Amino acid sequence: MIANDLATPLVGTATGFAADLVEGLSRPAKELPAKYFYDERGSRLFDLICELPEYYPTRTELDIMETWGGEMAALLGPRCVVVEYGSGSSLKTRVLLRELDRPAGYVPVDISREPLLAAAAALRERFPAIPIRPVCGDFTAHLALPLEGLQPARRAVYFPGSTIGNFHPPEAVGLLRHIASQAGPGGALLIGVDLRKDPAVLEAAYNDRLGVTAAFNLNLLARANRELGADFDLDRFRHRAFFDRVRSRIEMHLVSVGRQEVHALGRAFRFEDGESIHTESSYKYGPGEFVALAARAGFRQGGLWVDDERLFSVHFLAL
Repeated sequence: MIANDLATPLVGTATGFAADLVEGLSRPAKELPAKYFYDERGSRLFDLICELPEYYPTRTELDIMETWGGEMAALLGPRCVVVEYGSGSSLKTRVLLRELDRPAGYVPVDISREPLLAAAAALRERFPAIPIRPVCGDFTAHLALPLEGLQPARRAVYFPGSTIGNFHPPEAVGLLRHIASQAGPGGALLIGVDLRKDPAVLEAAYNDRLGVTAAFNLNLLARANRELGADFDLDRFRHRAFFDRVRSRIEMHLVSVGRQEVHALGRAFRFEDGESIHTESSYKYGPGEFVALAARAGFRQGGLWVDDERLFSVHFLAL
């Protein structure tokens, strides 16, 4: 294997985006999968979101990792191979790799190719003794992991950022079962989970004053224009994010300003004034609620770390 090559080819091409766009915009309540946020520009915008003062999850989870990363590494054990779902810039992974005892390898999985390769190259410079094998693909798919020759004592999936919250609870259980199958017998999961809290704090995190989150949301339509030849007028959609107390989730939408018709892939999609495209849900859990959810996928809790303000949590779950 050439060190700088992807371990597997890209999964989740424009064909998948096209099919999901047509299916999602044909629904009575229009919806698009959040995974399509993360093209190259979307990934850059998300990195900017993570630095915003209103957006607490990244800095809070990083603080948790810096404070208790040694405890997490001890639970994962020596010669562990780490498979990270939605690795992005791998910022928090640096803390984990630094603390692990003789890690057998690191497999970052991300749908956005260029940021994935850049992060992998930076980590190779920082941790030259650790085999790093990036996989560009959709982590919800059944990807073949490039573990040949690593001989790990344990497989562990690292899933930071509370991305699990983007899945409706039944879907989250399904993804956790998929993770369990990837980790295998004796495997482990280290996962970030955003906590339920004051709705004002939650809504501010998704409605920043600089409008970066709005640009991130609208980039989904810009991507459809660039890649699929759609004709969304971005000036005729506005970003909206709010906390649904009943479902305990943030919802992000793109709301149509006036009646309009949008064309893509030979289809016409009509929008009424105020009609929206639901682009993301982000569920918030109490620690016990998430443990119960994970138990339905066969996981048992082995560790829990929460910041002093109880904004965010990191769970160690074992099989």
